[in-house]
Amino acid sequence: MSDQNKDATTTTATTEVEGTWYFEKETELWQGQRFGLRVTAKLDDVHSEFQHIQVFDTATYGRLLVLDGVIQLTQRDEYCYSEQMAHIPLFAHANPERVCIIGGGDGAILTQVLQHTAVKKVTMCEIDKGVVEYSRKHFPEFAGSFDDARTTLLFADGAAFLRNHKDHFDVVIVDSSDPIGPAETLFEESFFATVRDALRADGILCTQGESLHLHQELIARLVSFASTIFTHAVYASTMIPTYPGGQIGHVICGRGSQSPAVPQRTPSAETLLKPDALRYYTAEMHRASFVLPAQLTRLLDAEKQ
Repeated sequence: MSDQNKDATTTTATTEVEGTWYFEKETELWQGQRFGLRVTAKLDDVHSEFQHIQVFDTATYGRLLVLDGVIQLTQRDEYCYSEQMAHIPLFAHANPERVCIIGGGDGAILTQVLQHTAVKKVTMCEIDKGVVEYSRKHFPEFAGSFDDARTTLLFADGAAFLRNHKDHFDVVIVDSSDPIGPAETLFEESFFATVRDALRADGILCTQGESLHLHQELIARLVSFASTIFTHAVYASTMIPTYPGGQIGHVICGRGSQSPAVPQRTPSAETLLKPDALRYYTAEMHRASFVLPAQLTRLLDAEKQ
C-alpha cells in the first residue's frame, strides 16, 4: 500500500503527476485551470471504500494530502483554512461547550477546536476511516487530537447523526468537499435545516463555502436560502495559496440575535490553551473576513431583495 521508495512519476485516473510535479485535476468547479506542486516522494496511494487517498512530500509545501485528485491540505498553509473554520464560529459564540465536526478526517480543524478552553466535548462524524488512518500516519501534528479525552470519533453519516441530536450543539462545523457527487447534499436547504435543528438556540454553523473568484452564484444561492433558515447567514473569506483561486470561503450561520461576523470572545490565555500558536486568526481578522469585494457584495445584496 505504501510507495515510499518509488519515483514520483505516475499517472492515475484522478491525479496527474508529470515528472516531479503533481497537478490537481481540473473539475467542473474550476474549469481551465490546474494548480501544481513539485513533489519529492509519493508516500501512499490507496483507494479507501469511499475515495482515492494520496500523500506526497513536496519540495516547498511540506506534506500534501490529496483526495480524489483534489488538494485537501499541505503542511505549509493548512492553518489558514483550519484556523478560520474553527475559530470564527467558536469565537463568535459566547460559550461553545459542545461542538460537532462533520468531515475533517485529517484532524486539522479538530486540533484547532480543542485549543478552546470552553470546549467540553467534540463529536466528529467522518464517513471515511481511511482519511483518519492515513492522516494519523503522515500528519502526526494532528494525530493527538483524535485521542483527546474530549473527542468522540464516529465513522458515520453526518446528516443522519445530526437528525438524531436536536437542540444539542453550540457549534457545528462542516468540512465538506466540493458540491459534486455525494457532498452535493451538504449544500442543500434540507441539510442546513437539519443543522439548525441540531443547534441550541444561540448555536452557530460554519461550512465550507467555496471560492469568491470562481463560485459567486453558488455562494449567493447558499447565503440566500440560509438566510431563510437562520437568523444570520454571512460569507467569510480566507486566503490560502493551494486552494483554487488562492482563496476559500466559509458560510457562517447563526440562530441567535448576534451576528457571527462579530467575535464574542478574543484569543487569550483564558480562552485558548496556546494563544501564541495562532498564525492566521485574530479578532481583527475575524471582522475583516466579512469585508467582501464590491461585485460579490452587490450579488449578495441582490439575492436578499
